[in-house]
Amino acid sequence: MSPAASSSASVPGPSPADRPPLVLVSADVRPADGYVWHAAPDTYLRAMTHIGAIPMVLPSMPGRIDLEAALKRVDGVLLTGSRSNVHPSLYGVESSERHEPFDRERDAVTLPLIRLAIRKGIPLLAICRGFQELNVALGGSLVTEAQERPGSLDHRSPVSEDRDVRFGLAHEVDFEADGLFAGMVRTCRARVNSLHRQAVDRLASGLTVEARAPDGTVEAVRVTDAPAFAAGVQWHPEYWAESDATSEAILRAFAGAMRRRMEAR
Repeated sequence: MSPAASSSASVPGPSPADRPPLVLVSADVRPADGYVWHAAPDTYLRAMTHIGAIPMVLPSMPGRIDLEAALKRVDGVLLTGSRSNVHPSLYGVESSERHEPFDRERDAVTLPLIRLAIRKGIPLLAICRGFQELNVALGGSLVTEAQERPGSLDHRSPVSEDRDVRFGLAHEVDFEADGLFAGMVRTCRARVNSLHRQAVDRLASGLTVEARAPDGTVEAVRVTDAPAFAAGVQWHPEYWAESDATSEAILRAFAGAMRRRMEAR
């Protein structure tokens, strides 16, 4: 062996503590400018960089990407929110134009991705649409227009061109006293934003409720027997990641789970 090869072989590779975690981020499929785009809003990507992770957008291309191979290369999965809704046929409800827009390509990727990530013990955080995907992927169902339920709050966002208004903190949620989220945020109640039409109807049997809105809407869950961090929120902590203590605490907990995953590999 040459001296150069010997010297190179003796240099240890980077430890997990020396590199940021890689997080796979779900993508929406949108036509624009004569192309079909696979994209994620920058608020999620910025939130991931804020907690020290590198976001990697996963195209919603069912049948073209080996999800198992993709998951071998990352330390976590982030399921984003979106204007589109999970298709009602996936939880046994007849679809109509009122429930649009849909994104069938995203559905076809995220639902199997969720089940695979949980099974493999890869940390997962599901936000808004992602939260709804988590419930459907594990066998639950959704209310297609939550604001039409008797006694329900209107969980849709305010109509405004100002994103700070649309993502403004809208109502309180109460955390389960001894739950995962109460431990993360160190409080039993917090104020959150609200920008959704769909909501949990029948909770999947594999999920445990972690927080509810004043009208009883399920706002946070964890995967009951998951081997790693696997949880979801109906609101948008990514928007206030750098200024709201509750939002940052949830994202930091996700980051911690990804680093533990790195160290265990």
